[in-house]
Amino acid sequence: MSEHDKWHWQEPGSAWKGVGIYHVTLVVPSREPLLGSLVIPDNDAKQARVERTKLGNALIEKLLNHPTYYPEVQIVQYCLMPDHLHVILYVKQPMKQTFNMVVRSLWQAAKKLGRAYNTPSINPESDSGLTNGENTNAPFPIFTERPFVRPMSHKGQLQTMIHYVQMNPQRLATKKLMPGFFRVQDGIEIAGRKYRGIGNAALLQTARYAPVHVRRTMVEEAEHGDNKRLRDYMNGCVIDARNGSVMVSPFISQQEKEVMDVLIKEKHPIIYIADNGFGDYYKPGDGLFDAVAEGRLLILSPWEYDAQKRHVTRAECVAMNQMAEEICAELGSPNE
Repeated sequence: MSEHDKWHWQEPGSAWKGVGIYHVTLVVPSREPLLGSLVIPDNDAKQARVERTKLGNALIEKLLNHPTYYPEVQIVQYCLMPDHLHVILYVKQPMKQTFNMVVRSLWQAAKKLGRAYNTPSINPESDSGLTNGENTNAPFPIFTERPFVRPMSHKGQLQTMIHYVQMNPQRLATKKLMPGFFRVQDGIEIAGRKYRGIGNAALLQTARYAPVHVRRTMVEEAEHGDNKRLRDYMNGCVIDARNGSVMVSPFISQQEKEVMDVLIKEKHPIIYIADNGFGDYYKPGDGLFDAVAEGRLLILSPWEYDAQKRHVTRAECVAMNQMAEEICAELGSPNE
């Protein structure tokens, strides 16, 4: 049994009440690189690293000392980026206070550090803008936004999040080295519907397209012991991709996600319909990120970005599956 498997996991809805694992992100709201600068040796994203400013070093020192005041809390992973800090924290045993108090304490310490540094001039391309607070300029407010906290409630999330945090410098370097695929593209119109997109828009000029939409009847048959139709359909989607079709779907159900995993692993082109728009600092996660960087993925969404959105509705699921069908019908399908 791995060390992570021995850990206690929260029951859904029990966040903040004691033992649990949390992903905390502390951001410089201006998104200026006050904490460090990205270095990409030999233009190789895999070698990317962040060189810390004085403030960045002070913030990490404060973070590493934080468990001194909260011995129930363990730092699992952290990564300092030029304009934000990612931390995964593990609450090993129940505390007298809530986890909210742990985050508030770290936030207050960060704000105090920010006030201790003046910023007479900040060059976004340099890490030398910060000096110790001895000049006559007024302190620059830095950590004004409350940290984002995400509780994790199942084992798969932890390893995924650790990988995500570790890969942050490489992802940022990849975006800088090939900005075209990661830039939001407006006004993509297909079958009378307008989308915004991220990724390789040239995938809209391919000859063959096929939707991935597992019907509920297939799943119900499999649940009752007859999985032939479901198995044949899922295999057929992969075969379509191997035969040159661009597969189009919101990939909502577990079975559709399994198909997408195979498509990504085999490096087939995909058009992915997203249930939310793209924020200013949007970047796809894990396998999707690599697929965008390599030109194998186009992510489309007809909706504006909603920072409060957490769950996809049934009506949105139906709409996105309809969009996938529209795209295939408009651009071409292997059955024509």
